[in-house]
Amino acid sequence: MARTEYYNDPQAPKPNSLVVAASAVVVDEAGRILLQRRRDSGNYALPGGVMDLGESLPQTAVREVREETGLDVEITGLVGTYTDPGHVIAYTDGEVRQQFNVCFTARAVGGSLAISDESTDLRFVAPTQLDTLPIHHTQRLRLTHFLEHRERPYLG
Repeated sequence: MARTEYYNDPQAPKPNSLVVAASAVVVDEAGRILLQRRRDSGNYALPGGVMDLGESLPQTAVREVREETGLDVEITGLVGTYTDPGHVIAYTDGEVRQQFNVCFTARAVGGSLAISDESTDLRFVAPTQLDTLPIHHTQRLRLTHFLEHRERPYLG
C-alpha cells in the first residue's frame, strides 16, 4: 500500500485516524545510524511502526526493528515524542493518519541485517552523510534531535 506524507501542507487531506507508533535510532559502534529505504515512498527512514495491543511502546520499537531490519535491539533512551498535527500521512486505502510517534535510541544486541518486504535497502549511515539521502522532513527532525545530544527529550 502506497502512502503520501504531508507536512504543514494546506492541500493535505484531513486526518481520519490517530495511530500510536514507535521508532528507533539504532547506532553501531562507529556511531553510524541504521536507516531503511521505504518501499512505499522511496525515502530513507528510521525503523518503526504501529503499536500492537498488549505491548508497550519500547516493545513496539524492539519488534519493529527486528521485523524491518533483522536486528535484535535493546532500548537505551528516548529521543522524543512526535505528534505534530501538521504531519499527515495518506494511504491508498483511504486512511489519513495524523502522526503520533515516540522515538527511542537503541543498540543492536543480536541478529543480522535482512531487508524486509517494507524496504529496498538497509544501511548504517555516518551522520555526515545524512544530507545526501532522501529523508522526509519529519524523519530528519528526529535525526537532528538525536544528533544534538539533548539533555531532555523533544516533546512535540
